[in-house]
Amino acid sequence: MKRSAALLLAGAVAAGLTAAVLPQAIATAAAGCRVDYTIVSQWQGGFQGDVKITNLGDPISGWSLGFDFANAGQRVTQGWNATWTQSGTRVTAASYGWNGSLATNAATSIGFTGSWSGANPVPGSFSLNGTTCTGTVGPTTGAPTTRPPTTGPTTPPPPTGTTPVAINGQLRVCGVNLCNQYNRPIQLRGMSTHGIQWFGSCYNNASLDALANDWKADLFRVSMYVQEQGYETNPTAFTNQVNNLVDMATARGLYVLIDFHILTPGDPNINLQHARTFFANVSARHANKNNVIYEIANEPNGVSWSSIKSYAEQVIPVIRGNDPDGPVVVGTRGWSSLGVSEGGNENEVVNNPVNAQNVMYAFHFYAASHQGPYRDAVTRAASRIPLFVTEFGTVDYTGSGPFDQASSTTWLNLLDSLKISYANWTFSDHTESSAALLPGTCNGGNYSGNGVLKASGQFIRGRIMTPDNFPTS
Repeated sequence: MKRSAALLLAGAVAAGLTAAVLPQAIATAAAGCRVDYTIVSQWQGGFQGDVKITNLGDPISGWSLGFDFANAGQRVTQGWNATWTQSGTRVTAASYGWNGSLATNAATSIGFTGSWSGANPVPGSFSLNGTTCTGTVGPTTGAPTTRPPTTGPTTPPPPTGTTPVAINGQLRVCGVNLCNQYNRPIQLRGMSTHGIQWFGSCYNNASLDALANDWKADLFRVSMYVQEQGYETNPTAFTNQVNNLVDMATARGLYVLIDFHILTPGDPNINLQHARTFFANVSARHANKNNVIYEIANEPNGVSWSSIKSYAEQVIPVIRGNDPDGPVVVGTRGWSSLGVSEGGNENEVVNNPVNAQNVMYAFHFYAASHQGPYRDAVTRAASRIPLFVTEFGTVDYTGSGPFDQASSTTWLNLLDSLKISYANWTFSDHTESSAALLPGTCNGGNYSGNGVLKASGQFIRGRIMTPDNFPTS
């Protein structure tokens, strides 16, 4: 949660996107390469392709992969881990700085979603830095390895349940979207706890039943403060508390966002060892679940993006050692404002993304304080990096002040149009106006209906409980 007056910009907010990302210059030509091309899934008029590139020649410090679609009706619509361009049937994917260096026999993976009409054959004539890829790893030789579209048992069956998790299954990042088990973009809508060290009594069977059944939420964010009487005071107890809440949400078919809630100090590296220990424990505990998302740094502030990125690249491998599939959300500079609240903009993340797969980037806003320039940044960034609004309020940046329905409506309409998932601050009975529940609600047993809600809670409940649009084909 934001607490610093620095969130209200006194000066000018940084200007918008200025130029396209340019691929790193190609230092040398490849002397041999192999490409593994897989159509992971396809649906009516669309498909997802994954491409693994293996360099069999001398080390290179930048690469450009070219290939030709076999059907003029195939088009790249979104791509990731490379800068994608297409002219006619010719497709080019150029490396970013972070994945441009490939030693001999080293590999990297990229991917895209595409549209198609007519047949959907695999492409041919792959080349790396202008050299045709005809080699294979090991003693054998031959043509580039390609795998045809998969059908039948590899396609998830229709959902048999009605909860968000039963319908969508394991989530993953595809391009700039959060996608379900059918590889279709979805939006999750839900609520965040307040600090569980202060409002633990608000999270029980009755309140989670209300969230799942009355609010019809998709998502429950568990906010575990690290400082401020939080995790550092008793790591075992707080880890157990988080695990219990994850289990309770799982039983109700909700997705769970585990929030490592750093705020003061704002440099996540100060809590690096705490983070590594905590996420090693919770990722091991929940590795077999398909509904867990990891938010590894709530609101970094007063620290550079490069420092935040370094922290993320040390924490994510700990999670991946136990849970290779769970999406990870990385906080951004300026209280997770993509740098806007500290005079920056989204380019610092777009041009220097975290070197990891299945990663999204956090954006936070408080509707009465953060308006035009913040919405502009989200609009620009959403076409280039995957965003997740892991926290927002309908009031000002302090969590208090009048409920701003007009700005809140504009914000949520924007998030809906971009399929950006969100969690509202907070599902608690705090006296501050951002809290959804009336004071004293958590002392009783009823959490359902508008009668226990403040104006903000009534508004958010009305938005969340509208029908979801979860595509399953």
